Amino acid sequence: MYTAYNAQQASSRAEAVNAFMRGIYGWMASGLALTAVVAVMTASSPAIMRVVFSPMVLIVLVLAQLGLVMGLSAAINRLSAGAATGMFLAYSGLNGLTLSSIFLVYTATSIASAFAVSAGMFLAMSLYGLATKRDLTSLGSFMMMGLIGMIIAMVVNIFLHSSVMSFIIDCVGVLVFTGLTAYDTQKLKDMGDYAPMNDATALRRGSILGALTLYLDFINLFLIMLRFFGGSRD
Repeated sequence: MYTAYNAQQASSRAEAVNAFMRGIYGWMASGLALTAVVAVMTASSPAIMRVVFSPMVLIVLVLAQLGLVMGLSAAINRLSAGAATGMFLAYSGLNGLTLSSIFLVYTATSIASAFAVSAGMFLAMSLYGLATKRDLTSLGSFMMMGLIGMIIAMVVNIFLHSSVMSFIIDCVGVLVFTGLTAYDTQKLKDMGDYAPMNDATALRRGSILGALTLYLDFINLFLIMLRFFGGSRD
């Protein structure tokens, strides 16, 4: 009887974790869809593009995005479910405004190809993070160091304008964000193991924070792949 009870508890917990992860992927997909719609609509209107990419407006948009990400991450435990969801969707929409510039630089075919490749890589690494029994904590730490090194190299390359360094940075970026995808997925799965399944607000907060984490992994991977394989309009 004790063994049967434990098995039933384990099964219930596994179902709860699966539901938690579905919520994360669902909100991530919603954020990506909103970003795509806003980007396409913005790119299709020269008047809106002129406003969005005027220096002052662009600075405000970038600062607003940074503020939303930092605010959502730092205050997630104090936000209501609606506020957390609204902040994530607001960030996704603002990101669509700034990402609309890719339609001016790359062809639609290149964008679609980069998206497909990124989606395949993201899916493979996320599934690995869900399925592996290996603890990826050390991998996550290594990837974070790689990310810091990549950011420093990008700042240095602003002054060097080296195409070789840009290529190396992009190669490192692919490794960093595919590794972070696996690590973050496993971390979120572990979070689901301890999530209070009877607290809808806590679950929504966790789902939104998880969606933001994976959204950022995917967007960064997509932008790198676009630079690798994107065909310029020029």
